[in-house]
This record gives sequence, structure tokens and C-alpha cells, in this order.
Amino acid sequence: MADDIPLRFHPSATEAGRDTRRDKREADKRAKRLRRQTGQAIGDYGMIQHGDRVLVCLSGGKDSYTLLDMLLALREAAPVDFELHALNLDQKQPDFPAHVLPEYLSGRGIPYTILEQDTYSVVKRNIPEGKTMCSLCSRLRRGALYTFAHDNGYNKIALGHHKDDIVATFFLNMFFGGRLAGMPPKLKSDDERNIVIRPLAYCREKDIAAYAEEKGFPIIPCNLCGSQDNLQRQQVQRMMAEWERDDPGRVEQIFRAMCHVAPSQLADRELFDFAGLEAGGATRDWFAAS
Repeated sequence: MADDIPLRFHPSATEAGRDTRRDKREADKRAKRLRRQTGQAIGDYGMIQHGDRVLVCLSGGKDSYTLLDMLLALREAAPVDFELHALNLDQKQPDFPAHVLPEYLSGRGIPYTILEQDTYSVVKRNIPEGKTMCSLCSRLRRGALYTFAHDNGYNKIALGHHKDDIVATFFLNMFFGGRLAGMPPKLKSDDERNIVIRPLAYCREKDIAAYAEEKGFPIIPCNLCGSQDNLQRQQVQRMMAEWERDDPGRVEQIFRAMCHVAPSQLADRELFDFAGLEAGGATRDWFAAS
């Protein structure tokens, strides 16, 4: 009868310790990879120079916590001196835990500002129930951040968008906006008063999520746009997740393609002079004149 008793495997203390050490090595490799990719993006796009005053926008999500952590680590080793100041926009969403970020930032000795603006009420008042809130919410948020940065002398605004965000925005613009445009790692705002940088442009979301969990960041969920179902961005993210499952590396390939654009191989007449291409002495204005 003893032969009928199923065998149960109980890992030994040695095996458990081996797993712990392996997890620690993986976490260390991930942190180094994120720092390397962040530093490379900053260098490739000239995001930060000596004397810059960088406003780090902190939402309370995994991406912005990781962004702040990376910039703090890189500042310690960087050959240039720059200032970091964390900014959180308290949009007055119901049940927002207003104590979390001040306690976290104070505990780490990071200078910060909590900017209070009731954009939540504006969005709820102007967007019909069931409609996407993202566009108006992000526009109001951008305006508040840009104004604060300009009024307080911060010449760079750092946002926590990563490689997956950049690729997703490319497909959002293509599928729903009819244009080829993404989310550039560095840009000048429309009013030309601010430079926006995205130091996590080379980082993958899966690495950021794992890093944030390992660091135990006090995550604050978004209860406004993040709570809506069937958003266009969520559709694109599901598509990208399916691609990664069926064909790993496809998102990396798409991002690489976005960094190697050939205007003459597309169809935008404002980017390339197609009408001026001639061979054999043909007259380019023949059709216009006939």
C-alpha cells in the first residue's frame, strides 16, 4: 500500500537559497539594464545637459517611480551636474490618497511640489458618460505641467513613457488618426516654451513593472481614464501583447523601424519631392499644363 502514496517534493533550504540568489541576480541585471538604456537614450537624444533643471512628473504609477529612480541613480555617476525636482499634479480625483507621494518623497529626501488643480471635475463636466476622457484629461494635465515648469524656471520636463508606449502611440495615430506619428523621445512643446524628454524611451514595460514590484513602490492607481473599458489604447496594447506572445521581438523591430525612417519610401509630398523626380528629360509640369 505504501507504493500508492504519492511522492511530494519539498525543496530543501539549499535549493530555496539557490532560487533566492538567482532572483537577486536577475533583479540586479534588470536594474543595470534599465539604467544603461535610460543613460543611452539620454545621450542619443541629448536630453540632459550641464546645469539643466529637470522637472520629473510623478503620477504615482510604476513608470514615473522608475523614471525618478533611474534619473537619481544616473545623476550620481553623470559627468554633468543637473537638478531634479519631482512634481505631482493632484487632479482631485475622488479617494485619491494625497498622503502617499509626500510621504514617499520626503522619506527619500527628494525635493517635490504637489500642484493641486481640479481637472477631474472639468473632465467629468465636459465629457459625456461612456466617452473617452483621455484626450481632454491629458490636455489639461499638459497645460498645468508646462505652465508650472515655465513659471518656475525648469527647462526640461521628464515624462515616464517607455518603448511600449511609443510603439502603441504610433499604432493609435495610424489606426485611428490616419497619420504616421509616434511619441518622440525629445520634443519642443507647441508653445515653444518647454522641452519634454522621455528618458525611458529604450526601456520595456515588462522590465519596468518587475523593477517597480521589486522596489515596492507605493503605486497609486488611476481611477479616471484608467478605469474605462474598451479604450483605443487598450485595444492596441492587447494587439501588441498578442504579437509578443506569438512572435517575441516584434515590438523591438517596430521601434527600430521608427528610428530608421526613409521619407522617399513613403508617400508624404511634404517630406520628399516626388514631383521633382525625373528621368530622361521628361517635363514635370506636363500633366498640370494639359
